[in-house]
Amino acid sequence: MESRGERRIGLLNGFAAYGMWGLVPLFWPLLQPAGAVEILAHRMVWSLGVVAIALLVIRRWAWAGELLRQPRRLGLITVAATVITINWGVYIWAVNTGHVVEASLGYFINPLVTIAMGVLLLKERLRPAQWAAVGIGFAAVLVLTIGYGQPPWISLCLAFSFATYGLVKKKVNLGGLESLAAETAIQFLPALGYLLWLAGQGDMAFGAEGAGHAALLAATGVVTAAPLVCFGAAAIRVPLSTLGLLQYLAPVLQFLLGVLYFHEAMPAERWAGFALVWAALSLLTWDALRTSHRARLTLQAAGVDADVPEIEKPTSSPRL
Repeated sequence: MESRGERRIGLLNGFAAYGMWGLVPLFWPLLQPAGAVEILAHRMVWSLGVVAIALLVIRRWAWAGELLRQPRRLGLITVAATVITINWGVYIWAVNTGHVVEASLGYFINPLVTIAMGVLLLKERLRPAQWAAVGIGFAAVLVLTIGYGQPPWISLCLAFSFATYGLVKKKVNLGGLESLAAETAIQFLPALGYLLWLAGQGDMAFGAEGAGHAALLAATGVVTAAPLVCFGAAAIRVPLSTLGLLQYLAPVLQFLLGVLYFHEAMPAERWAGFALVWAALSLLTWDALRTSHRARLTLQAAGVDADVPEIEKPTSSPRL
């Protein structure tokens, strides 16, 4: 009964995390007329403050000293901070300039890009179904390129930056809150410097649009940290198969918002491209479930009681 209750709590946290990430396109437009770069800088500054308070509450600081004594890991954290800065900035700009659908596509194709990078950089071997999924994903990009008249740069930038982020995070091996604290600590001074420069130029929106707008800009720290906390609570309570399936909730919600709420255009060629992406993801998910089920049966036949993950746990949580 306790295990069932824990899983229910984990499932609710999982829905909360991916639900917040899926609905975040509703938040960024509220911060206008602040530009994307100012919003990004505020997100970096306020996120560090929120995460630092959280770490103080749970008294989890030992990792910081260890990290500072490991230059290689510190270098990887710097790389992670750089690519997630690109990811955050592009995403905020995309949402606030009417490209929510294209942004959602970036997170749909992210698993396919991650697999492709595993083959190219880590020399991983793929199963036939995985090769087929990557091939279908590539065909989808070609269809969308023809439809747009150019490659879907926003989607590709988001997918590749987040795939790179996940690859680096896998090597760093830090917890969610700790990693966010380290990354935002690296981002903090450049972000604060930019905000001070912007204020000196008289171009900063913070404070100029009223207290409510300033509070919303400060809330970017909570918007960043809250879903991450829920994700962490879910990751330790629910099966990895469930977590793997839940990760698609965020781009699905973003896509629906783009089409139904922001009324972005969906011509036939864009539907065709998305349909190919969804087909690739369905194939990928089916193959992961099948392979994991076979592994589970093999272990059971050998008399081993093991909880084999059906779908690989995401190497890192989305940071939209």
